[in-house]
Order: sequence, then C-alpha cells, then structure tokens
Amino acid sequence: MGMPMGGGFDMMFTIVPIIIVIVFVIVIIGIATNGVRYFNNVKSPRQSVFARVITKRMEVRHHTSQSNIGNESMHSVNSSSRTYYYITLEFDNGDRKEYLDVKNLFGLVVEGDEGYAAIQGDWIVAFERGAVSK
Repeated sequence: MGMPMGGGFDMMFTIVPIIIVIVFVIVIIGIATNGVRYFNNVKSPRQSVFARVITKRMEVRHHTSQSNIGNESMHSVNSSSRTYYYITLEFDNGDRKEYLDVKNLFGLVVEGDEGYAAIQGDWIVAFERGAVSK
C-alpha cells in the first residue's frame, strides 16, 4: 500500500490559484470602488454652506510588504504610510457630516470656527471664517 502520487501537491495546486484569484478580485474591487468614489466627488457640484467646525481627526494608514531576494538570507521590507485628514462640520439645522480634507485646511481651522465651507461630494475644499449677523 503506497501513497498516491501527488498527494498534498495536488491540493496545493488547486488552493493556491484560488487564493491568488480571490486576492486579485479584492484588489480590483477596492481600486474600482475608490475610483467610483473619486469621480463621484469630482462630478459633484461645489456648494458653499454656513457651518461650524465641530472636530478634526487624522487617520494614518500603514502598508508593509516584504520580498525575498534570491534566497531566504536576503530580503527587502518596504513600508509606507499615508495620513488622511477629516473635518466634521455642523450645519444650522443641526446635521453633522465628516468631510475628507483634500485642500490642506486641517491646520488652518480650529474646532469652533464658524464660516462658509465649500464642499464637493465627500470633500471639503475651502473654508472661509466669517461672522454672520442673525
């Protein structure tokens, strides 16, 4: 009684391609989703609304990849990070919404600032402080 030829290798040649396809599909879906979101924001009309800055936050996303060069004793590690800045606005009707800062406004506004915010889709593209007489 011997072991059938191939054994575990047959399963590996079945599972590995499936995993590669799944990862590839996830990456493509992520790229497509981000592309659709970007073009929706670009096509959105720019609106100027009176608002108050409620809060600001930043999110740091890290990405690390490792690759072997030639043999196991030599490898390369690539690491990168990107910081995303968000500003939450409150409008006169009490609604609040968080916007991605695409124009580097994060350091120019402080919590409590009131003024006119130019928003475009999910982006805040300008903020002009100003007093409003009510």
